[in-house]
Order: sequence, then C-alpha cells, then structure tokens
Amino acid sequence: MASMPQKITTFLMFEGRAEEAMSFYTSLFEDAEVVDISRYDADGPGEAGTVQKATFSLAGQRFMCIDSYVKHAFTFTPAVSLFVECDTAAELDRLYGALAEGGAELMPVGSYGFSARFGWVNDRFGVSWQLNLNGPGGS
Repeated sequence: MASMPQKITTFLMFEGRAEEAMSFYTSLFEDAEVVDISRYDADGPGEAGTVQKATFSLAGQRFMCIDSYVKHAFTFTPAVSLFVECDTAAELDRLYGALAEGGAELMPVGSYGFSARFGWVNDRFGVSWQLNLNGPGGS
C-alpha cells in the first residue's frame, strides 16, 4: 500500500483574533483566500463565533489557525517568521507599511549586506514577517 506524502503546514494560534488576522492577511496578497473555517458554537468550549479551526492560503501557501480558548503565557516570537520574496520595491513597501501598522518594526526597510532591499516587522497580531526584494540587488 502506497503511503500518502507528508504535509507540513504553518499553524498559527491566536486568542480571539484568528478571523481578523486571516481577513487582514488575505487582503494583502493576490491569490489569497480563506479555504475553510469552523467556529465554536454556544456549546463551546471556546467563545461562540471564535475560530475552532481554519485554513487559509497566501500566494499558494497554506496556513492553519485557531483561536485558543486556553490562555497561554507565550505568544508569537520573531525566532519564527514568514519570509516573503517580493518582485518589486513597491510591493515590498506596500506590504511592510500594512504589516507594520499597529505592529513593531524590527529592521526598517533598507539595504543590508545580504539584500539591497529588506525589511522585518512584527504585525499587529505579533506574527513576524521578513520581506525581501527578489532579483537584481535582492538575494
């Protein structure tokens, strides 16, 4: 019997803002959509209407997310980030501006030794994004 290929998907855990984050992320990228979503109902255990489990895609890459009904002493960390190769400086600047709004700039957009145009930001949800210019001058 042939085995199915293993699937590895980035999984993001929010505490009440998963749907807001998915809507924001899918608004930023072409070829992006919420693939499926299930919500907690009045029977819980999470707050009714929050995300029990969802799948969304950004530029062909699938992600999963939930709203954890359990409070944790941890959140996202820049030690793990989403790395986006941008085709134009305008695309990089647009994404950086949108993601930085309400978030925190880790490395302002600039020319670094490894890239002619690069920026790193934590968005308003705490998710970390590295944005790099593809092609000449990029990496």
